[in-house]
Amino acid sequence: MIVTRFAPSPTGHLHVGNIRTALHNFLLAHKARGQAGGRFMLRIDDTDAERSREDYVDAIRADLAWLGLNPDGEERQSARLAIYDAAFERLKSAGRVYRCYETAQELDLKRKILLGRKLPPIYDRAALALTDDDHARFAADGVAPHWRFRLDHDEPIAWDDGVREAQHFDAASMSDPVVRRADGSWLYMLPSCVDDIDMGITDVLRGEDHVSNTAVQIQMFTALSATPPRFAHEALLVGAEGKLSKRLGSTGVADFREQGLEPMAVNSLLARIGTSQPVEAQHDMAALAQGFDLATFGRAPARFDDAELLRINAQLVHAMDYADVAGLLPEGMDEAAWLTIRPNLEKVTEAHEWWTVVTGPVAAPELSAEDAAFAQAAADAAQALDWNDEAGAWKALTNALKQATGRKGKALFLPLRLALTGMDHGPDMNALLPLIGQARTVERLRAAA
Repeated sequence: MIVTRFAPSPTGHLHVGNIRTALHNFLLAHKARGQAGGRFMLRIDDTDAERSREDYVDAIRADLAWLGLNPDGEERQSARLAIYDAAFERLKSAGRVYRCYETAQELDLKRKILLGRKLPPIYDRAALALTDDDHARFAADGVAPHWRFRLDHDEPIAWDDGVREAQHFDAASMSDPVVRRADGSWLYMLPSCVDDIDMGITDVLRGEDHVSNTAVQIQMFTALSATPPRFAHEALLVGAEGKLSKRLGSTGVADFREQGLEPMAVNSLLARIGTSQPVEAQHDMAALAQGFDLATFGRAPARFDDAELLRINAQLVHAMDYADVAGLLPEGMDEAAWLTIRPNLEKVTEAHEWWTVVTGPVAAPELSAEDAAFAQAAADAAQALDWNDEAGAWKALTNALKQATGRKGKALFLPLRLALTGMDHGPDMNALLPLIGQARTVERLRAAA
């Protein structure tokens, strides 16, 4: 069984990059459900007590629910501190963690000196030379240690990445990472490994900015006598302009909701950008999961394009039945009206604007004297028409005006559309005119004249 996880920190709202990671882990697990089985887990990484907030936890759950990314289980790191302590004691007994006392300023100075010598700015392991007397002196001075994980320089680090293929790291070229602060709180690396082991995570799919973390964590898994999960690191998300804009980095589910976008439009786009598969609207998660394939992911940055998102959203809207949207439409808008207006919508919320075009009021356009006279003739013709056959009202009106005025094509149709809708584009007038009705038709034509 494939088990994946999404592990956000509740220190802010989810942004579009987080959403993409959650979606891909969800799809990977749900594709496996049709095979050997799969589970998608939510892990709330709330060990940072000062910055973590419960309202952000609630917002994360709500955002995932809106997108249809419902987890099969949830864990919270704040409830698992005893488990981390136990793992930490095992590593301490095995000599894989050690005490350090350098301040941030001292470490920064060491890095600058190494860079000045054109050497890698990695930690020099000076703390390993401290004696018991040194540790006692620090303790007597009230200086608590922070703890680093000791990398094994003789242990090769390699894995077959699901996106980046074969990866190799030299532990000797890396700093021993700090895993626990002087106040006893945890940094990301070790608790994440402990959780992945305890939760049975088989596949970790995340951004390429975590590649070096993975190299370290592979040794942590080994030190804890566990088999590392499979890892895949996807290219990061960038905007259409080719870089990660500040706006894109802050865009979240709330923004998509406020824009009136469909959840499946967001999912359809984020599932496919950065892959060799075509980006197209999918109406349900099962179809997205079925086509999800890490082998199609490329190394180039994935470009998020707002225009493409709107295109997909429009495709979804154009396929929606009246029953799907009835509760979202303005009062009085029936199925016939929905089917008439639907082809002109990018979002369901735009139906309200088009319904105003039907029900009015509509601002009278500024027409030339010649077109104004034509609008007057059109009003008279509309008044005289038999509207019992509403379905043929537009054809009857335009035929009568063509014979009376000799107008045809754009000269015939455009002034009528402008007078009747206040716009030079929109739904098919054959279907729209019966919704406007005879009284409003005559009124608008006379106002335009």
